[in-house]
Amino acid sequence: MPGYIIVGMQWGDEGKGKIVDYLTQEAKVVVRFQGGNNAGHTVVVRGEETVLHLIPSGILHTDTQCIIGNGTVIDPAVLIEELDGLAEAGCEVDGRLGISEAAHVIMPYHKILDGAQERFRGANRIGTTGRGIGPAYADKADRLGIRIGDLLDAETFKRKLKSVLEYKNALLSKSFGEAELDFDSIVEEYQGYADRLRPFACDSVALTHGALQAGKRVVFEGAQGAMLDVDHGTFPYVTSSSTMAGGVFPGAGIGPRNVEAIIGIVKAYTTRVGEGPMPTELTDEVGEALRKHGHEFGATTGRPRRCGWLDVVQLRRAVMVNGMTHMVITKPDVLGVFETIQICTAYTVDGEKTETFPTSLARIESAQPLYEEMPGWNCDISGCRAWEEFPAEAQAYFKRLEELIGVPISIISVGPGREQTVVCVDPFN
Repeated sequence: MPGYIIVGMQWGDEGKGKIVDYLTQEAKVVVRFQGGNNAGHTVVVRGEETVLHLIPSGILHTDTQCIIGNGTVIDPAVLIEELDGLAEAGCEVDGRLGISEAAHVIMPYHKILDGAQERFRGANRIGTTGRGIGPAYADKADRLGIRIGDLLDAETFKRKLKSVLEYKNALLSKSFGEAELDFDSIVEEYQGYADRLRPFACDSVALTHGALQAGKRVVFEGAQGAMLDVDHGTFPYVTSSSTMAGGVFPGAGIGPRNVEAIIGIVKAYTTRVGEGPMPTELTDEVGEALRKHGHEFGATTGRPRRCGWLDVVQLRRAVMVNGMTHMVITKPDVLGVFETIQICTAYTVDGEKTETFPTSLARIESAQPLYEEMPGWNCDISGCRAWEEFPAEAQAYFKRLEELIGVPISIISVGPGREQTVVCVDPFN
């Protein structure tokens, strides 16, 4: 049975965690293929909220195998904290969680460098979460990284750390005025992590292909969103990994023939955390209303999200580079407080109208949105459980999105709970 890729189509925070959890009812394996604990996926089951940063969102299903793939970067302390939290909540993960031996480890110097680099950038800061994600990926590209497999072998870990730490300490002290890190303290701390994580280490590629060959349905869970991709996002205000559907191939070690569908998650309005351009951002009472009614605060950082109307120009670009086959709309219930709703269908850039998302940062920053207005439904739709239960105005809004984006809507999520889900077309069929 083939795999199904779930990716965010905006700037992250689209509701991927809820959708992965919902779809995992029909899947046996969930693989996280990129990113680190800079992502926060929130799952609500029977009113209980669980926020996951590294462990795949399918873990709350007791018969589901979850895999953290080789394309991720792992902070062992955060991962262990998640494991402890799940254990306290009565969620048993032993035998169901695999951690790739090829995934890279976030080290103490990565987090210090992350903060120091942001301070050095000053007004040009990226707005990172400060969790060491970027520096860890940079070390991977520089061939300086330490992987989970290295961590589990004490002598290999010490040898690699000794070599890398000499360079990092020189960089920290001479370039950023930071205190040097102690080799023995890091070894002691990280060998404790190794002992705890050793039972979960695996060849994630072999495990994933074994599931596919056995005919099991596999869901591949992405983190962040399309416009934070290091190649196709609003560079340099992006993350340090490939957030695209195509990132699953190196990040999980599968090939295109293993993929049946690409399920793109689209929030019914637009949000962004951190720095960088966002053409439809609203800084008025409408933007504040979206933030208030949508509870738009980061699951990982707690930072308030920037909010604005839905940007179809940006979405068309995301559809193009991801090859999205199914669209999932989340949080349209938030729009129930508005009498009219705006959809950005084009920009003006340097006085010219365009329906194409610019690749130049300067042109994106100067883009002015052109809106199409639609009547709102002005009521609560969070209790809807079938298409027929939506008011006519909401149905018209959803149909218009399909026309503008060119992809059919498969699922509409009208709240955080599993039960608050309307299936229009089964993405697995």
